[in-house]
Amino acid sequence: MQHTRIFLAGDSSVTSRPRSMAPMVGWGQVLQAYVQGAEVVNAARAGSSSRSFLERGRLAWILENIAPGDLLLVSFGLIDMKPGDGRFTEPFGDYQFFLRQYVHGARERGAHPVLVTSHERRVFDDFGNMRRPLGLYPTAMREVAAGLSVPLIDLNEWSVAWWRQAGAQGTKELFLYLEPGEHPNHPDGIADNTHLRGHGALECARFVASDMQGKGLLTPQYFRNLDAHIPETAIEFLDDHVFEQLTKERVGGRGALAGSGALR
Repeated sequence: MQHTRIFLAGDSSVTSRPRSMAPMVGWGQVLQAYVQGAEVVNAARAGSSSRSFLERGRLAWILENIAPGDLLLVSFGLIDMKPGDGRFTEPFGDYQFFLRQYVHGARERGAHPVLVTSHERRVFDDFGNMRRPLGLYPTAMREVAAGLSVPLIDLNEWSVAWWRQAGAQGTKELFLYLEPGEHPNHPDGIADNTHLRGHGALECARFVASDMQGKGLLTPQYFRNLDAHIPETAIEFLDDHVFEQLTKERVGGRGALAGSGALR
């Protein structure tokens, strides 16, 4: 009997990072730390919108490999809002249209779709007030979830509450903020208001797993460590050549993998 798998479709906030990009971490990279007895298949890719992920065959790969009883967690929005280069979607137009394709595709294969709103970016004004640049995308996803009776994990609303509590200074410990010389991958330092480092990603993944349990998406025995402290040093990174291989292989609908059912 095939074991349950949790497929992830999403953007850079979800994806697993190669070793050369440490300590940047997507929450999907560490979701397995809170799940047991089910395999997390993280097919999320940096730079993907709901449109480009589908049009470049990445959803097709998932749908070729997903099986009845598996879950498909879908989280887009950070890239959908960027104009140009064929990735932009209107929140209440193409964005909702594409989200429905993920939902219908999973359900047609007997799998269970779950929509996950994107965590918010770190944007504060000069007075320390937090802004919400994602705008209407989380609302649009909530509307699709309600209209199609899809479980919704509202990571966006949860993250906003956390970012506000941490404040402009405290959130730098959650996002990829590094001083020059602090990490060999970023010798000149970095100030990234979109991507998380280990602690931020671990807490987002903990919330996602906890909400999955709370909503009964998997039975309680599938979850672990929901109250445990997991150090950043426990996070595993893909070797760069493995990352590149997976990026190339996880594209379906073009003949190479169609119908193979092979998991890479």
